[in-house]
Amino acid sequence: MTTAPRSPHLLLLCTLVLAAAGVALLFLPVSRPSPPSPAPTGASPPAAAPATVQPTTGTTPSVPAASSAGAGLESAMPPHGDGPTGDRSIQQGLEHAWPADLSPGDQQELLRAGRSVLRADATGIGRNQWPTVFPDVGENQAVAPAFATARFRIQAAVARREGNSPDRAVVHLVWAGADRGGTYTDGRITDLLFTRTVRRGITTWDPQPPP
Repeated sequence: MTTAPRSPHLLLLCTLVLAAAGVALLFLPVSRPSPPSPAPTGASPPAAAPATVQPTTGTTPSVPAASSAGAGLESAMPPHGDGPTGDRSIQQGLEHAWPADLSPGDQQELLRAGRSVLRADATGIGRNQWPTVFPDVGENQAVAPAFATARFRIQAAVARREGNSPDRAVVHLVWAGADRGGTYTDGRITDLLFTRTVRRGITTWDPQPPP
């Protein structure tokens, strides 16, 4: 049995209904998210999250020590007029400011010669033992002392290498004395230069004349 064809009026009606529905959908309002409500007046803004501090790399620069040996010596000097009781602290200050860099034997020889040269220069006694330093003084020639022998005192002394040469050394001496006018002063500083020489297989340290 065959099916009778649908009425063309019915098909036309369905088409019109579908078209009207499509047009209605085009004009429907689109829903959008509502903006946040403003904060009430006087309210504080929310606190920001704390920033994370990243650790730094590298080493902290060390605090530098004294810039020169002279600065270290001045800081260790006792008050003027302290007398022999302050000599030990001066000696410790010298040894701290100038670390030892010579053999014990060389140090002893240099200290013995340095003390003798300084005493001869200040008091005039024993200058004939050092002709390279005092060439104008004969064995029997009297020298008027610049400082009184009785009030002359070497407070401290160290012997150290001079520069990078193993054959040059300097003796640093701190001393006290009363001049011809009777003025007594301590904490005087004198540096004496020495050079190492070899004579007939014997090594000695010879003082150099002042420039």
